[in-house]
Amino acid sequence: MNRIRMTTPLVEMDGDEMTRVLWAMIKEKLLLPFVDLKTEYYDLGLPHRDETGDQVTIDSAEATKRLGVAVKCATITPNAQRMTEYDLHEMWKSPNGTIRALLDGTVFRAPIRAEGISPVVRTWKAPITIARHAYGDIYKNTEMRVPGAGRAELVFTAEDGTETRKTIQEFKGPGVVQGVHNLDGSIASFARSCFEYALSLKQDLWFSAKDTISKTYDADFRDIFQRIYDEEYREAFEKAGITYFYTLIDDAVARVIRSEGGFIWACKNYDGDVMSDMLATAFGSLAMMTSVLVSPDGKYEYEAAHGTVTRHYYRYLKGEATSTNPTATIFAWSGALRKRGELDGLDDLVMFADLLEEATLDTIAGGVMTKDLAALWEGDAAAVTSEEFLDAVAERIREEMEDADDGDDEAVIDFETVVLRDEEGNEESFALVYRAMRGDDEYAVLLSDDEEGSVLIVRCVYEQDDCSYEPVDEETADDIFDEFQAECPEFFDDDPEDPEDE
Repeated sequence: MNRIRMTTPLVEMDGDEMTRVLWAMIKEKLLLPFVDLKTEYYDLGLPHRDETGDQVTIDSAEATKRLGVAVKCATITPNAQRMTEYDLHEMWKSPNGTIRALLDGTVFRAPIRAEGISPVVRTWKAPITIARHAYGDIYKNTEMRVPGAGRAELVFTAEDGTETRKTIQEFKGPGVVQGVHNLDGSIASFARSCFEYALSLKQDLWFSAKDTISKTYDADFRDIFQRIYDEEYREAFEKAGITYFYTLIDDAVARVIRSEGGFIWACKNYDGDVMSDMLATAFGSLAMMTSVLVSPDGKYEYEAAHGTVTRHYYRYLKGEATSTNPTATIFAWSGALRKRGELDGLDDLVMFADLLEEATLDTIAGGVMTKDLAALWEGDAAAVTSEEFLDAVAERIREEMEDADDGDDEAVIDFETVVLRDEEGNEESFALVYRAMRGDDEYAVLLSDDEEGSVLIVRCVYEQDDCSYEPVDEETADDIFDEFQAECPEFFDDDPEDPEDE
């Protein structure tokens, strides 16, 4: 089977525990057999983050800025128990929080709908997308343990040395204190991203906070959203027939439960973290929610919205088979591959991303799924292990791709046309009928459209968006032609002629 080519690598961020195990399985079973996968790899597993002083997380974010598209596995944000378990040097901050801050992006999360699984909330008829602010709050906090009696103060020192102080608490004994912050610029980027996304989907936008209690911090969010809406988006929203409104977070929760869905719910960082998990579970499973971080300058990082599935990982370490749902992680890969294909103009890669999602959902619709979904299934379901589920998805992909390769009486294969020019300036057209990889080099089999149907084997050389073709040695040409003959027998009615190398 001819693997689908890539020209620009994805940023690949590996992760922790059970999702790290599934990550490797997905690559082995669903990606590498079908795609000539190109990635720039970063190990964000907790041990390696600790070894590098968390520099690897920063490096992965910078790589995302450079390459434009990333795919991330779920990672551990350590607590005190993890400090001991992994013998950490420091209680490292959330890698997601670090990446979000460096990209200044907004996280959009939406449930994956599967046939045969209805939302727990009976009124929901359409997905609800959570827009989660990707900066600040407790994910960028500073906190300390207060050992005993004393005063905790909030202090701001201006550039001219002027201090502003507010008492947080007069402690009579031990306790804890925490400082969080946000930036007007980041809040404004969040607001614009939400308004633009709502317009692109033509869906209503809700924003919720708690300004009745947080009369400065949350009120700043409220005011910035309203100002940007009034000055920049009100007319466009009214023309599109959609609405924006602000309400308190507790009122928003009540409205969401009574709604039919089909809107975008914008939340502050912590609220979005919690509410996205609630929505995912109510729509089916925590493993059935997509998550994409979008930066203001159009960089994308795809991941699953759930965590590392620690409980299943401990069972896996004991040698027990697990039935962990890999769907959201599969969709993280498909989303990244689709975006990479769109940016690079690779239609085959986009089509494969669509096929990967269709094969996953068709497998579930066919009654084969992990235990979390089997409990929600409206009919007879076969609860299988994670590996068995991935094998079933892989088989569907393989069948679809083999059918596409074989074709049928009604199928018309539209091969890429390559025009070559000889030393005298004469041009000849060829159909690019097969691609092959040898290490990092890509080769192509070209079939002339003349009556003789001559064959050329060439090496593909990519420079940005352009591709040129170079001659290859006879041994390489023979090797690739033999592979082509074995993989594509439909091209040979009689004995094949020997390939020419140009």
